[in-house]
Amino acid sequence: MTASPTRAAVVGAGPAGFYTAADLLKAGWEVDLYDALPTPFGLVRFGVAPDHPKIKTVTRMYEKTAKHEAFRFMGGVCLGTDITREELLGHYHAVVYAVGSADDRRLGIPGEDLAGCYAATEFVAWYNGHPDYADHEFDLSAERAVVVGNGNVALDVARMLVLDPDELAVTDTADHAMRPLMEAGVREVVVLGRRGPVQAAFTNPELLELGELVRADVIVHPEDLELDDASAAWLDSDEADAADRRRVEILREYAAREPRGASHRLELRFLRSPVEILEEDGRVRGLRVVHNRLEVDAGGRLRAVPTGEEDVIECGLVLRSIGYTGRTLPGVPFDERRGTIRNEGGRVLGEDGAPLPGEYAVGWIKRGPSGVIGTNKKDAADTVARMLEDAEAGALYTLADADRDAVEAWLRERVPDHVTWEGWRAIDEHELGLGEPHGRPRVKLVRVAEMLEIVGRRGG
Repeated sequence: MTASPTRAAVVGAGPAGFYTAADLLKAGWEVDLYDALPTPFGLVRFGVAPDHPKIKTVTRMYEKTAKHEAFRFMGGVCLGTDITREELLGHYHAVVYAVGSADDRRLGIPGEDLAGCYAATEFVAWYNGHPDYADHEFDLSAERAVVVGNGNVALDVARMLVLDPDELAVTDTADHAMRPLMEAGVREVVVLGRRGPVQAAFTNPELLELGELVRADVIVHPEDLELDDASAAWLDSDEADAADRRRVEILREYAAREPRGASHRLELRFLRSPVEILEEDGRVRGLRVVHNRLEVDAGGRLRAVPTGEEDVIECGLVLRSIGYTGRTLPGVPFDERRGTIRNEGGRVLGEDGAPLPGEYAVGWIKRGPSGVIGTNKKDAADTVARMLEDAEAGALYTLADADRDAVEAWLRERVPDHVTWEGWRAIDEHELGLGEPHGRPRVKLVRVAEMLEIVGRRGG
């Protein structure tokens, strides 16, 4: 059995990384949590919509984990640039990759690279203050926008485009995005789903809050809610749960509503797929879509099949939100088809299909972009269970140097300005202080240099 205490590096300080760290600490391990940015929390900070402050309170649990004496945060350290996989394996019994899925999936249709067509991933990162996207620009002058996708991110993006300025002003939306969103020309947002309402991936709380928007009517056409036989049968079966049935009920309630005559509209359309983004003077002028029907394939799954009926949605802004995919990490086996690290149950697999000693994956980079924040808790527990099995079997990485202090010395040499948890607390307190006079949760720093300056003042 590996000598105690066993030490792990977890790469990626989002929910999956923190849940993994918490479980390992409970098992008596030492954990160093790395992140490429000086700030922790990953998609909780840069993915959760600014008008969802309650969801962000999950970070309180992560802060409790960070207080453990065997925990260290190593912020501002990029794997593959600042340090290598091989170096990590030389300092830890196990390395866990929890880097998420950072890239968007493309539509693969003509016109996708026109001005006015953007990835929702980039738009979300921009208004949430991710340093890598702070200088991006989005033309929001069009009156109609189309969001392609039927998940929670699609609804977040649509909602952000029609929020009343007073609703927006009290959020932690990045300062550089606040005015462009408040002054956006968008008056109508169409959210497009390729399958039907039964197959929509957004959750009921996200759907319900659309009806609370101050200045936008929610439009659902009754004909879009006419279910095919297979969808209706599934909804009545034991496979469907109360949440699935409630989602369709909510959509029917919206369809029955009389519009208030609000200044903005948010329309949900189903059974339509984009075919081509139309151009005028090098910019988006519309989206050609095909109507779909649902058919049961050989595997028993319902898939969208084009009917041949098409129409054009006139618009000047298209945001694609059809999913995320992972990025490769130097030297780490990667499954290009799935967009994940090649793994089985969290154990990273080599070219021969056998587990690599001491290497693991967790979260989206392990299973693909599915579930909500809480889904990562069970996912982390499953990976940690494999790690504990391997520790018992002596199948972790064998260290040449088991001195924990040597890690700090090595990292200080390689990344002298890496940020500790104390350093993050300095950033956090500064942001909270900036937000308080304006009734905002925080004002985010979006420049790494400015973050490091704040850390330097504290000495963290």
